[in-house]
Amino acid sequence: MESFIQNMFAERIGGSKFGKETILYKFEKIKRAKAKAKELHPDMELIDMGVGEPDEKADMGIIGTLAYEAGKDENRGYADNGIYEFKVAAAKYLERVYGVKGINPDTEVNHAIGSKSALALLPYAFINPGDVTIMTVPGYPVLGTITKWLGGEVYNVPLLKENNFLPDLSSIPADIRKRAKLMYLNYPNNPCGAVATKEFFEEVVKFAMENNIIVVHDAAYAALVFDGYKPLSFLSVEGAKEVGVEIHSLSKAYNMTGWRLAFVAGNELVVKAFAAVKDNNDSGQFKAIQKAGIYALEHPEITEKINEKYSRRHDLLVKTLRDLGFDAQKPKGSFYLYVEIPKGIKNGRRFETAEEFSEYLITEKCISTVPWDDAGHFVRLSVTFEAKTPEDEIKVMEELKKRLSDVEFEF
Repeated sequence: MESFIQNMFAERIGGSKFGKETILYKFEKIKRAKAKAKELHPDMELIDMGVGEPDEKADMGIIGTLAYEAGKDENRGYADNGIYEFKVAAAKYLERVYGVKGINPDTEVNHAIGSKSALALLPYAFINPGDVTIMTVPGYPVLGTITKWLGGEVYNVPLLKENNFLPDLSSIPADIRKRAKLMYLNYPNNPCGAVATKEFFEEVVKFAMENNIIVVHDAAYAALVFDGYKPLSFLSVEGAKEVGVEIHSLSKAYNMTGWRLAFVAGNELVVKAFAAVKDNNDSGQFKAIQKAGIYALEHPEITEKINEKYSRRHDLLVKTLRDLGFDAQKPKGSFYLYVEIPKGIKNGRRFETAEEFSEYLITEKCISTVPWDDAGHFVRLSVTFEAKTPEDEIKVMEELKKRLSDVEFEF
């Protein structure tokens, strides 16, 4: 007998069909494919390039600060909307690393329990039924998912190779512009690895002002840059603070994935609205974690060291893939490499989608990647693969090349 609860679920999560769907989502498919690959190839070590998180723990200075602060009585209570010292550190960090001046820690900064939480909460402050959120695809879907749950609509703008994986704002129809309230951007981009330019952000500010749209820039990877590219903040562009906010996460830049700490900075009204919604959803991140976050923000050289490793690994991976025939281009930011898939194998299998190619890699070669078919057919490879030393990194590349060298891909 079916429980009455089955008919109680909200339509936004599937209604009476919740839990009965047979559709497997991308990352669940990848998880199952990994398990199957290990079963099929018990003697072959998995080369996991699908991981979207750092492969190392946080700096010992950060960890030591957490341990010290966790023992203090003053840090045991609820943090609510955050401790003032963290807001000050965030404002100083924006100025020191990105050259963003004039951020008021009292009114223009608020902490969040991770950037995912911030993205999930922001639509509650602005989206009514029928309102539109402009998203980019491929991309991180949280802001769009919550928009739909609230009765809003999502308009997707493709990130295309011929446009350097930047959205073509002029392609957005007038009706969408009129109804849109939020626009999501993410640079350096996940999964494309593309970086924005100051000129592009200036275009975004102009577009937002002309159409009365709030910009939400997800800067989770903003500090992870190399090869002469300097960290760039949306807020560093004139007028940006009038139209939007930027979300900075400590997860990627400081190997603090799992610590759940971020901050929203920028427009005072948007930050105030976010804080109001957040205050009704959580009671703040543990104060000791925020104080460890202060230590991190005061030591951006930690990120610079991390960048050296990612840049080195990107060089190795790009060379390896080029040797195999792929048109791999080193990104200027993030730890992701976005590569167009081959058309198939000479005198053999054809690949119609990135999902098919990714499935081939994991099943036949025990190499895990993430497929994207939203705007062209690409796979995302992450340089956060397991390797303790630079010598180990080279060994991983040698093994990757060995496994794929017996295949002649057609591009």
